[in-house]
Amino acid sequence: MLGRMEGDYDVVVVGGGPAGLAAAIGARDAGATRVLVVDREDEAGGILLQCIHAGFGLHYFKEELTGPEYAERFVARALDRDIDVVGSAYVSGAGLDSDGTRRVRVMREGHGIRTVRSRAMVLAMGCRERTRGALHIPGTRPAGVLTAGLAQRFVNVMGLLPGRRVAILGSGDIGLIMARRLTLEGCEVVGVFELMPFSNGLTRNVVQCLGDFGIPLHLSTTVVEIHGQDRVDKITVAPVGADLAPDLSRCREVACDTLLLSIGLVPENELSQGLGVELDVVTQGPRVSSTLETSLPGVFACGNVLHVHDLCDYVTEEALLAGRFAGELAGGVKRPRDNIRVVPGDNVRYCVPHTLAPGREHTIYLRSERPLRPAAIRVGDLVRRKLGFVTPAEMITFRIKPDVLDRFHGEALRIDLLGEPAGPHLAGAEP
Repeated sequence: MLGRMEGDYDVVVVGGGPAGLAAAIGARDAGATRVLVVDREDEAGGILLQCIHAGFGLHYFKEELTGPEYAERFVARALDRDIDVVGSAYVSGAGLDSDGTRRVRVMREGHGIRTVRSRAMVLAMGCRERTRGALHIPGTRPAGVLTAGLAQRFVNVMGLLPGRRVAILGSGDIGLIMARRLTLEGCEVVGVFELMPFSNGLTRNVVQCLGDFGIPLHLSTTVVEIHGQDRVDKITVAPVGADLAPDLSRCREVACDTLLLSIGLVPENELSQGLGVELDVVTQGPRVSSTLETSLPGVFACGNVLHVHDLCDYVTEEALLAGRFAGELAGGVKRPRDNIRVVPGDNVRYCVPHTLAPGREHTIYLRSERPLRPAAIRVGDLVRRKLGFVTPAEMITFRIKPDVLDRFHGEALRIDLLGEPAGPHLAGAEP
């Protein structure tokens, strides 16, 4: 999908995955007449194109879709709105002109380097996987050690198996889904080993991808050494204590020819840093206002580049909102500045957005620090919503009404999660 790229634009969106496509649609529907989406891949759709499993769209479309089906719906919507979607293109830099115009430098196959100007910009570059280098696992450097996302691409896109006897370090959703996928392809998945005392994937994936296939999940356990010369032949695993330090006196060896890493995702924020956008130390994504505008005026952020989501439907909802506000800004709409600062309280790892404005409803995204059951959200001194079981793997969303915000005009709004510490509450989990 090369597409066209002509003249200057009202809104430029960097990234053609689910967030970028939804943001472009949101901007167009808000009145932006010229919208450009730039993506480095040949085809728009992002990571969804290799996610051939079902489970997408349950919230947004009220039906179950595969990743490619979900992506295709948004590609079609973007093209129907006459949005320019350009593939095989790279954003090598961006900046701000003295008159406030946003400037984006695009390298495109067969077209060289070109500078595109716009009235607003949306950052939607997604995220990347953490690799072995982030963990410093001792041992040799044989073939057969790869991230779960790369293994997914090998199997689902290229038709290649990464190995036959597979161990998985980390219980992120991609790792859980690949445990099932590889089992269906005839591989033996010897186990999933998770450092924390709880899974880092959705409960439904633990049940459907591990429990239904008899694949063991070993909590509070990690890989302490990788063995093999040309190819992995085994790993050494050990339980960890409350301080997450491995107990080397209780090590055991596990034979395998492949080790998949599902140890977390990191927002792809090199462009954000180059722009000078202020980042959140917890999410590692930009700090944003209630309109999802970053610290740089006219530059918005959404999706996994802002904070890592667990459901694509939430990415879509957030990106449509970011695109809408970018489109309104490009059309000259000016909103009052936020004057309420959001503060993560007890048991809350982070909250997005970071500031709010009175007078309208807001959606808050947050994650818990630890599993709690039962739980409740406290906004300031008000308990606003009771929850069941909450876990860090599953993002919490809730809406704050204008009448609540009126009580915190010009002040900090603290959000707490109340509840009792809970166990993993997972089918098939083993200590």
